[in-house]
Amino acid sequence: MPPLPDPSLSRLFNPRSIAIVGASATPGKIGAMPVSLLRQHGYDGRILPINPRAQAVQGLPTAPDLAALDSEADLVILAVPAAHAAQALARARPGQVGGAVVFTSGFSETGAPGVAMQEQLCGIARERGIRLLGPNCLGFMNIRRNIYATFSPAPANGTVAPGGIGMVSQSGAFGAYAYCMARDRGLGLSHWISTGNEADIDVADCIEWLAHDDDTRVIMTYMEGCRDGTKLRRALSAARDAGKPVVVTKIGRTQAGAQAAASHTAALAGDDAVYDALFRQYGAVRARTIEEFFNLGYALDTWKQRPQGKRLGIFTISGGVGALMADDAQDAGLSLPEPAVEAQARLLERVPFASARNPVDVTGQAVSEPGLLLATAEDMLADDRYDALAVFLAAAGSSEALGPTFETFAREMRARRPNVPLAICALFPPARRRELERLGALVFTDPSAAIRTIGAVANLATDTDADVDVDADVTTIASDDAAPKLASYNEVQAMAVLREAGMPVPDCTLATHADAAVLAAARAGGPVVLKVVSPDILHKSDIGGVKLGLSGDDAVRRAHDAILDNVRAHRPDARIDGILVAPMAPQGVECIAGVHCDPVFGPVVMFGLGGVFVEVLKDVSFRLAPFGRQQALSMIREIKGYALLQGARGAPPCDIDALADALVALSRFAYSRRKDFSSAEINPLLALPEGKGALALDAVLIPTV
Repeated sequence: MPPLPDPSLSRLFNPRSIAIVGASATPGKIGAMPVSLLRQHGYDGRILPINPRAQAVQGLPTAPDLAALDSEADLVILAVPAAHAAQALARARPGQVGGAVVFTSGFSETGAPGVAMQEQLCGIARERGIRLLGPNCLGFMNIRRNIYATFSPAPANGTVAPGGIGMVSQSGAFGAYAYCMARDRGLGLSHWISTGNEADIDVADCIEWLAHDDDTRVIMTYMEGCRDGTKLRRALSAARDAGKPVVVTKIGRTQAGAQAAASHTAALAGDDAVYDALFRQYGAVRARTIEEFFNLGYALDTWKQRPQGKRLGIFTISGGVGALMADDAQDAGLSLPEPAVEAQARLLERVPFASARNPVDVTGQAVSEPGLLLATAEDMLADDRYDALAVFLAAAGSSEALGPTFETFAREMRARRPNVPLAICALFPPARRRELERLGALVFTDPSAAIRTIGAVANLATDTDADVDVDADVTTIASDDAAPKLASYNEVQAMAVLREAGMPVPDCTLATHADAAVLAAARAGGPVVLKVVSPDILHKSDIGGVKLGLSGDDAVRRAHDAILDNVRAHRPDARIDGILVAPMAPQGVECIAGVHCDPVFGPVVMFGLGGVFVEVLKDVSFRLAPFGRQQALSMIREIKGYALLQGARGAPPCDIDALADALVALSRFAYSRRKDFSSAEINPLLALPEGKGALALDAVLIPTV
């Protein structure tokens, strides 16, 4: 049975009675606008103005305060100065009020006095079981119920149509702008919510509630930050499980973000990279521009059937624009399979001068031979070769004479190929555009925007993995019998901890003098590597603390002494625990894996190609711990150097499955020991040839302070 929406939020966002404290009849006052909007747009619940200095407001009888009301109020709008807000809410009888929207600014955003007033307001709300939206917010709108609990003038100048998009914004200014943009773009909204200071209800609460809302199919959200990472993960998970895509515009970086301190992972895991990982991991799609934000919301709401893969068919009347669209498709990660040989032959028989490959260019012949549009599309799609179809018609869309032809084309495509999303790029009059959209086609004037949108939606459908759970069952390394945490860890100790966690760690010996190193090398039975072991030295090769491929007693002894000389020269203050002796690893591809503890989202796992240039190349991917094998495989495939792991220039392919298993083990360790370690790094994590596994050859563990 699917989880039910939070009843306290349902009461707030679907109120049957609304009290407006500070209600006014004076145009321009924030207490006047919600009364006016509710009446103007036909709200059918009770409107209860509160004003101790007026007998009536906008024709409605008033009460002096909440206590004087003879009924409950599902929602109270506080449109009074910040200094009076808490006192006004305190007048409510216990159980009388379900939720409150606080328009007023002057709270925590203004400094210490405002913080104190906000805490007082929240304390009263908690005491009475009242949910708070705001303060310092524009409120919300429930479009289908004609509920306008806002002082934004945007709906006074024209309302959006009821629809399937739920929109939530931390910024009131952006939210009002987005409302107007949605109206101008013809997008239908179910709810519009502004969260402001988020003293109680935050963006995550709204996303989770919208995920369970029957009127909402798509969630669009604007974020500036997050204080509760677990709650946001749970909300995105709820939306994913409900099959409701989330489009996010996220701006800004918090000061509490990752610091470039002890490891490559910390240096690379900036806030933005963590948010990218979060959205990718939970199936949300991130919009980098306002145009993209609305294009994605438009596509996800218009297309009832979304692309289930990345195979795109392009059909155009302009070869040049077709080439442009093909370039855009490659950038968007889409493939362009050619039509079947038989389909190409039929097209060339009809139009000998056409280009029958993908993009398919039928030239201007499509304008003079209307049936060619549908015939060509049918030929392309006959063998289920494409997941979406993009059609470029240039200025032909402005032709009144051809209008019925284009509408017939869209109607027949929906009837014959309902599982293939259609995007049409042309200059259409507004009425024709709306009709084509009603028929299920996306309409763009910019073909590049069309391709980017298709690519983003296709990636959303194909990249989402369902093996993530905030409450995942993780390896219980931090159980009562776990080894006690040390103040610091040298490499040997770190490797032992990771071995216990399931990481592939080779056998090694800690030698405290040269003779011990020689004995350890002899037991290894082959070439060995020697490395200095010191909790004070993170990057050993930088100071000559590593010697490779050593055979024979003399070579091992000389290497041992040389390492100590190098360390004393470069780091005379470093503590030296000894010299690690281990068998030389076989040939493989050096990778890096690490963990950084983000202050909001907890442990974040990084993967990339290893070596000394990892921070320069920045070819890495991230996931929030814990995660399963599918997420691990996805993060491996994301890096630009993935081709090296597949086997480049005759090299054998690497053991990708073993790498994925190592990342899963690291993620579970990171999550279960998140209170014990602030970061971990394995560099290199050696990817051996397929079937040979992987090896963690060097490890750093940084305990929490």
